[in-house]
Amino acid sequence: MDLWVVIPAYNEERSIGATLRRLAGQTDLGFTLAVVDNGSTDRTAGIVREFAAGHPELDVRLVNEPEKGTGAAADTGVRHAIAAGATHIARTDADCLPDPGWVAALRRAFEAGVDMVSGPLRPRTDEFELKLWERRLLPAVVELAAFFGRLRPGNADPLALGPYLMMPGCNVAITAALYEDAGGFPRTRIEDVHEDRALVNSVRRLTRSYAVRRDMVVYGSVRRLRAYGLVGTLAWYADHRYRPEVVDIR
Repeated sequence: MDLWVVIPAYNEERSIGATLRRLAGQTDLGFTLAVVDNGSTDRTAGIVREFAAGHPELDVRLVNEPEKGTGAAADTGVRHAIAAGATHIARTDADCLPDPGWVAALRRAFEAGVDMVSGPLRPRTDEFELKLWERRLLPAVVELAAFFGRLRPGNADPLALGPYLMMPGCNVAITAALYEDAGGFPRTRIEDVHEDRALVNSVRRLTRSYAVRRDMVVYGSVRRLRAYGLVGTLAWYADHRYRPEVVDIR
């Protein structure tokens, strides 16, 4: 298994260092790391270069994608990995902290025969001083979004071979073969299309070999929840029924 981890990043100088350090602390370091700089105007690329120089034990690549968009950046990173020989690719985001056993968990899923896998998204506690109810809010929002995702007419595809499962782009892994067969992440901006949902629905037409594993945990930023509020965040993830003036919360 030639495993790569892809991170799309746009102006993430405040967050990406913690993400990189968490990946350097994985119990399983058998992967190549590709960070896709999506036209950042801050020190994102410089921080990645400094991290790579200070962690020679990791194979870190910096890829450029000037076309703005999480879908475009993620697709560029995955296809770069596949062209370099990757057989399996995982993705997280530059404001997220994978659990120390994240890589090991997704590897176990692949070795068990799954072709696409995701896991729980839990709130980071290092960005803000979260109250107890806030710590419970992000998991509740994710669970609610997953529930309504199964009911959403747009996910009720008569050609699908299996049920809709919510697989957030910050916590997903897929085989290279399935990624290419499914057409990959649409090369779009997050404000236009939720690229992770689009990929899941493409995969559902091809196979039943996808799953959610409880041990594959990523801790996600709560900055969007703080900026949009609960109702706005739910509406944002429900086909962009809420569209804020500022999408890229930094």
